[in-house]
Amino acid sequence: MARTCTFKGNPLPLEGPALKPGDKAPDVKLSKSLAETVALSATAGKVRILSVVPSLDTPVCALQTKRFNEEAARLPNVVIYTISCDLPTAQARFCGAEGIDPDRLHVLSDHKEAAFGRAYGTLIPPLRLLCRAVFVLDAGGTIRYAEYVPEIADHPNYDAVLNCVKQLAK
Repeated sequence: MARTCTFKGNPLPLEGPALKPGDKAPDVKLSKSLAETVALSATAGKVRILSVVPSLDTPVCALQTKRFNEEAARLPNVVIYTISCDLPTAQARFCGAEGIDPDRLHVLSDHKEAAFGRAYGTLIPPLRLLCRAVFVLDAGGTIRYAEYVPEIADHPNYDAVLNCVKQLAK
């Protein structure tokens, strides 16, 4: 059966695997700017949160990103990424307008090839957006928490994400 998420109850197809805890996290390159790419493996050896959003220019995505930016201040040894298919220039504008600290929360774009979306099973092909999801990776690059939020307009389970991170950071 094909994997889906919903947007206001309407089903949307997802491309890629349904990753789960225990799976090795795929290493992909994402755009940090229009000219610079970054591999997720660049921060290997640290606990990482991958906060995946459809578009920073929507209310729930903005709130999710701001929430993880706030949490980053309390999680000094954890690397937090927000990943979307927004252009890097749009991401930079959003971060500047919302006071997102680029040293605390790293915003990366999957706009060029949607390689992250395909590798992590978050790509919505007809919209060329990513579904809402959160992954927690341990220092060895193994997924310890994976949440594909069924309804795009809903928030992820922040408490479950943070509890997982706190367990790993001990």
